[in-house]
Amino acid sequence: MFIEILNYKVFRGSKNQCIDLIRSSEKINIISGNPEILYNGLQDSVLFKSYTDKTTLIIPDGIGTILSAKILRTPVSEKIAGIEVMDELIKTAMSNGEGIYLLGAKQETVVKCAENLKLKYKELNVLGYHNGYFDIDNCEELVTEIKGLKPKMIFVAMGCPRQELFISKYMDMLPCSIFMGVGGSFDIIAGNLQRAPKWMIKLGLEWLYRVVKEPFRIKRLFVIPKFLLKVIKDKRKKNEKNN
Repeated sequence: MFIEILNYKVFRGSKNQCIDLIRSSEKINIISGNPEILYNGLQDSVLFKSYTDKTTLIIPDGIGTILSAKILRTPVSEKIAGIEVMDELIKTAMSNGEGIYLLGAKQETVVKCAENLKLKYKELNVLGYHNGYFDIDNCEELVTEIKGLKPKMIFVAMGCPRQELFISKYMDMLPCSIFMGVGGSFDIIAGNLQRAPKWMIKLGLEWLYRVVKEPFRIKRLFVIPKFLLKVIKDKRKKNEKNN
């Protein structure tokens, strides 16, 4: 069910198996495991500890992660996009009458995201929302608010590594069962951005679409070869040790 990439346990099953695993977990932190996020974890001890915690589930969301699995000859069943996992979990929340909390993005974006979700899922219980512009080391009022609302799921859209650091810091304090950093998903749900066409997603070219739409992202692609190089070096080192 899992493969090891640079000491990370990455889920290798199908999206449906992934959703089943999340639903059956008592408390879980879902990491969209693209190379940028995983590489950041290698540079930061707090993030690495969080990413390798027993409560963490890393999903293969990113072409670099898919390629890494192939390099290690342990391919994953499929790319699992974080926004698709989020959508399935929201459906589950609605079906079970469970509350969710939205944290992150600009105020107008998170408000529109909440509105659009309630339009799409009529019976969804959005217990609350808050923008991502606050000091994560000094947010007692926000944490107290979330504690009082007791959402089943919290989706955090503050970009990497800020969203992961927030979850790492407050996961044990908050009553939520499901924590998930969702990057730019609020912007997509709010209608500010669009996902790539289905044919591009199917061919693993969603990253290219995002770079075309948001050219500033091209700098972030440079982490992919760095990550792949680390994977190759680590594989070679382990092979030499075993021989």
